[in-house]
Amino acid sequence: MMGPTLSPATDGRSAASHETGAAGGVALSRRAFIAALPLALAACTTTRGLIEGPAPTFDWQKQTPQQMYGPLKDGDNVIPAVDLKRIKPEFYRQVVRYQTDQKPGTIIVDPQAHFLYLVQPGGWAIRYGIGVGRQGFAWHGDAIIRYRQQWPVWRPPAEMIDREPQLKKYRDGMPGGLDNPLGARALYLYQGWVDTLYRIHGTNKPWTVGTSVSSGCIRMINQDAVDLYSRVPLNTRVVVMGSAVPDQQAAKPAAKAPAQKTAAAKAPAPKPAAN
Repeated sequence: MMGPTLSPATDGRSAASHETGAAGGVALSRRAFIAALPLALAACTTTRGLIEGPAPTFDWQKQTPQQMYGPLKDGDNVIPAVDLKRIKPEFYRQVVRYQTDQKPGTIIVDPQAHFLYLVQPGGWAIRYGIGVGRQGFAWHGDAIIRYRQQWPVWRPPAEMIDREPQLKKYRDGMPGGLDNPLGARALYLYQGWVDTLYRIHGTNKPWTVGTSVSSGCIRMINQDAVDLYSRVPLNTRVVVMGSAVPDQQAAKPAAKAPAQKTAAAKAPAPKPAAN
């Protein structure tokens, strides 16, 4: 998988923007034009032959950060405005150059950089800031989104309750809402039909985005979680790169999933999510 190019869409220029035609005072003979044609065509592709295209546009790009992360009514809940003074601007949602051999629609998570990319056509991606698993809880590998939930119920796993006994009252689940650690949306990551126990989800602590504090999950600003949720269907591929901690300290990758069951087989219900 190719590495990213991180210039924002507002700064990115296509090869055509650097060309100078006759109107710029340069005239080409027919022979010179034919000789230069292969180079011109090469300028329209990436180094690995991936076709570049114009930057995608979205309505939220017309908004200021204060508007994009302002109060958001979502069903019976109103997601509060984010205190942007506590989050670095590079972790705001934006469109960036991102060259990869993954198909458009794939989610790529870069834990070390604290970014999540939703691959777009033409060498672009929507980039979101994320918080990731703290040391000892990092996870990486390939997965798919098997379940999606709005305002999900949070069930702390038994080992978390053992560490934090005050969570015992939520053994049967904490209802979805503004105080729920999973936030406004949750995407459940599976390898085949095996639950990885990790989620891409919102958070009631948006100031933790851009840091490594969560117990294994991939957390997003709620406004961003809502936006991402609206763009990714079930069975979307998710690639979590490396880990958020040095390799010698990172948790081992999850075991390979067994052969996928037939379409008639039903997937098991989601297991408790580590937060």
